Amino acid sequence: MHRCTQTRDKYVNDSPSHYALRETRRYFTTPRALLALAAVAVLLALSGPFGTLSMRFPARLAYWAFTVPLTFGLGGYISAYMGQRFASATNTWAAPVAVAFSTALGVTALVMLLNWLAFGLAPTDPAYLAGLAASVLATAAIVALALHYFSHSTPDSTPDSAPEGPPALLQRLELAKRGPLVSLSMQDHYVDVVTTKGASLVLMRLSDAINETGSNTGMQVHRSHWVALDQVASVTREGDKARITLKDGRDIPASRSYIPALKDAGLLPK
Repeated sequence: MHRCTQTRDKYVNDSPSHYALRETRRYFTTPRALLALAAVAVLLALSGPFGTLSMRFPARLAYWAFTVPLTFGLGGYISAYMGQRFASATNTWAAPVAVAFSTALGVTALVMLLNWLAFGLAPTDPAYLAGLAASVLATAAIVALALHYFSHSTPDSTPDSAPEGPPALLQRLELAKRGPLVSLSMQDHYVDVVTTKGASLVLMRLSDAINETGSNTGMQVHRSHWVALDQVASVTREGDKARITLKDGRDIPASRSYIPALKDAGLLPK
């Protein structure tokens, strides 16, 4: 139980900065995202926007190959950080506005610094600043909003007549944490939803969370715990109770009243 508590505490105490770092790492570990960044760098090198057309193509390609992932990484981090920071805001526009404004400012400042270092364009000329702001601010804001809504969208959108999709409970989680369910545990008025991709606290009752697991094969093993059967590594009998060890290494207690159900599921001998 101590190990289980430590694991839950790690997610409970997760800060917006930690979340943003994980999201940024996820962006750069997705092959599709890396391919897209490479394609954008090549397209920008060919088109030569923002005054880079005067450079030789090899130098232009090197500039954009460095600038594109750097600005995307900074923009992705700021977008994820601000989105998480304002996730609980009652005003539905708070998070999008904060994401767009802060990301646009951060990326614009970075581009100014890169242009200063690469071309000696000090950010002191009003005409230069106005032109750069007009071109970079809007682009960065649009990309930031796209990242924000992509990260908070559902993984699939299927019509009612289509086969049953992922459990409805997963739609309450951040996109990065949507994966096969592992366990559900009560923590005060929250449910600690653990998947193979992480954990999140959701404000709801355990019974309601269990109802949203859909056709996922699992069972309640304690008044405060539910486990997915395909995530159970072993079950150890401890007197009139039991201890369930999950594949992620955590231990979940099984109370006496649920022992018959564990036997019926074949997890304990009858």
